[in-house]
Amino acid sequence: MTATTLAPGGPVQAAGKAAGRRGGRRSRILLRRIGFYLGTAAVAITLNFVIPRLMPGDPASVILTKMGQKEQISPATEASIRALFGMPDTSLWQQYLDYLGQLAHLDFGTSITYFPTPVSTVISQGLPWTLGLVTLTTVLAFLLGTGLGILAGSRPGSRFDSVMAPLATFLGSMPYFWVATMMLLLLSVSVPVFPSQNGYDLALEPGLTPEFIGSVITYGTLPAITIIVSSVGGWLLGMRNMMITTVAEDYVSLAEAKGLSRWRVLLSYAARNAMLPQVASLAISIGSVVGGSLLAEAVFQYPGVGFLFYQAVINLDYPLMQALFLAISLSVLCANFIADSVYVFLDPRTREDA
Repeated sequence: MTATTLAPGGPVQAAGKAAGRRGGRRSRILLRRIGFYLGTAAVAITLNFVIPRLMPGDPASVILTKMGQKEQISPATEASIRALFGMPDTSLWQQYLDYLGQLAHLDFGTSITYFPTPVSTVISQGLPWTLGLVTLTTVLAFLLGTGLGILAGSRPGSRFDSVMAPLATFLGSMPYFWVATMMLLLLSVSVPVFPSQNGYDLALEPGLTPEFIGSVITYGTLPAITIIVSSVGGWLLGMRNMMITTVAEDYVSLAEAKGLSRWRVLLSYAARNAMLPQVASLAISIGSVVGGSLLAEAVFQYPGVGFLFYQAVINLDYPLMQALFLAISLSVLCANFIADSVYVFLDPRTREDA
C-alpha cells in the first residue's frame, strides 16, 4: 500500500483536485466562447447600424416621408427614426451612441407597413407564431430523423438503409419554398384538405378556447409539414453516417461479445455516442429552419416573423427589416452558444486542450 493511500484523505484530495481541474477547464472554455459570441453579437449590431447609412441619400428622410403620407408624425417618432437611420448634422459616433440607446430601450422605431404601430409591438405579435411553429417542427424532425438514422445506420447496406439513404438525400435537397408550393397545390388547391393561408380562422376571436386552438392546428399543419419534410433528411443522414462509424468501434464489439441484447448495444453504446455531433448540429439546424420558415410563412401567409419580413421587403419597411435582421441574427447566435456550451459538458474531448 502506497503512502498516498495511507495519508488521511489522500485519494479524496486527489479526486477533488482532478474535479477542480476539469471544472477550471470547462470554465475557461465557456468564458472564451462567451467572449467570442459577445464579439460576434457586437459585430451584428454594428452592421445593423452601418448598412442603412451606406445607402445612397438619407434613408431617415425617405422613411419619414412615407410615414407622413399615412398620418401626422410626432416629434418623438421622428427623433426615434433619426437615431436609428442617421442624422446628417450629427457625428457618426454620436449617431452610434444614440442607436445603442434606442436598442437598449427596444425602440426600433415605427413600422411603415403597420403604421403607426411600433416595430417592437409588431414583432412581439408575430414572434410567438414562429416560435411555436419552429419549436414543434424542429423537435418532430429531430426525433423522426434521428430515430430513422439509428435504424438505417445500425445495419448499413440493408434493405431499409438502401431505401432511407436515397430518400433522405432527396428530401434534404428540396428547397423550402418548392415544398411549400407543392403542399399548397396538393393539399389546399387540388384536394382542399387544409386552408391555404393565415394562422387561424379570422372569424374566431383569439383565445385559449378549443375552437381557436383547433383552428390554429388546422391552419398550421401545412407550414409544419413543409418544414419537417425539408429538414428531416439532414437529421437522418447525419445520424446514419455517425452510426455506421460508431457500430464498428471496439467498445461496441465488446458489448456484443458480453452477450448484451442488440437493442441495448444499439441504444446505450452506439447511438449514445453517435448523438454527440447531432447536438452540435442542432443550433445550425435551428438557424436553417428559421431561415427556411421565412419562405414557408410567406407562401402560406402565416402570421409569423417570416411573413412580417416578406411584408417589410415588399413595402420597403426599413425599420421593420432592420429589427427583424437583428432579432434573427441574435437568436441564431444564442442557439449556437447554447449548443456549444452543452457540447462542452457532453464531450470531454473538447476540453483536452483547454
